[in-house]
Amino acid sequence: MTQQNMHATTKGRRVRGPVAAIIAVSVLTACTTETLGAPPQSSIAGVAPSPSSLAASPTSSAPLPSMGTPTLAFGEPEIVTANLDAPWSVAFHGQTPLVSERDTARILELGSDGSSREVATITGVTPMGEGGLLGIATHNGYLYSYFTADGGNRIERYEITGRPGELVLGFAETILDGLPSAGYHNGGRIAFGPDGMLYVTVGDAGNRYSAQNLELPSGKILRMTPDGAVPEDNPFPDSLIYSYGHRNPQGIAWANDGTMYASEFGQNTWDELNVIEPGGNYGWPNVEGIAGEGRFIDPVQQWGPAEASPSGIAVHNQTIYIANLRGQRLREVALPNVSTAVERFVGQYGRLRDVTVAPDGSLWIITNNTDGRGNPSADDDRIVRFPLT
Repeated sequence: MTQQNMHATTKGRRVRGPVAAIIAVSVLTACTTETLGAPPQSSIAGVAPSPSSLAASPTSSAPLPSMGTPTLAFGEPEIVTANLDAPWSVAFHGQTPLVSERDTARILELGSDGSSREVATITGVTPMGEGGLLGIATHNGYLYSYFTADGGNRIERYEITGRPGELVLGFAETILDGLPSAGYHNGGRIAFGPDGMLYVTVGDAGNRYSAQNLELPSGKILRMTPDGAVPEDNPFPDSLIYSYGHRNPQGIAWANDGTMYASEFGQNTWDELNVIEPGGNYGWPNVEGIAGEGRFIDPVQQWGPAEASPSGIAVHNQTIYIANLRGQRLREVALPNVSTAVERFVGQYGRLRDVTVAPDGSLWIITNNTDGRGNPSADDDRIVRFPLT
């Protein structure tokens, strides 16, 4: 895979953006429908089943992480906003939160009173299964989006103008297109690392063997400049590939020391938390979970899919927070010892799509009970805020 066959930059169409009410995004995971727990008190102001199991997966059970001690106390939950429709990602433009909606392709701006307005509808989004408008990120006055289009998955950016409450997106500029897409395993998380580069998770799109093929972008984590070019220090010459051998990674985040972590959906055996190394091979489809084979990098934690299906992750101080869909819980991993975990809110909020750290240091979680696999309550989907002390 070269920069030439993966990169295209096109100025042209303007995204549409009048006004609207409240909805957001959702996508992905290998999850079944489960019962939603009781909602919190307000105080404000997927994956379609894949073919059976892996022939090369480990046959013996690897140890599960032991339970650790919480590193920070959670304050009283507050409902940031409610009645969203399958929200997928939150990004902050300064202090202003922006939310993506998977199926409606809308970008919403949230007000401090829990209200929302439609900033834009992203043109060209083709929702299908777990595909649609997925991850968003902000950088240097631009909004970046990852979405499913007719010709595959694509990354675009748009200049953000206007004041809070009146934000507008400018013309769409294609950063990268032609990424393989399917009804499942689209990856879709995008984030800027501490090095200022854009990192992108790309699922195997149902073609498991592509994850080991360095000529194909699927089953990879990609790294590029904000304009979509190949950085000179990428591990493979003239290639956007940063790591490979992934099935469906959907969360990326960095610790204070620069270590990169990623969450990944397994198939039927193990979901994973990985430390991402440049050029690393994480084994899919040859292995799933901890295999102990020297040619592959093992996860630092693994969980059965029924207790996990990890999507978005965030790092706050010395703690990794992992949102789980099918597992319906927030998992907390203390650093630097990643061998233990604490589980919070099991079954309380239903399916959790993403977790992020807000500018004020609070933790936000996004529920995903309206994505077709959950059991939504009257005010789902929601974004819930937790002060951390």
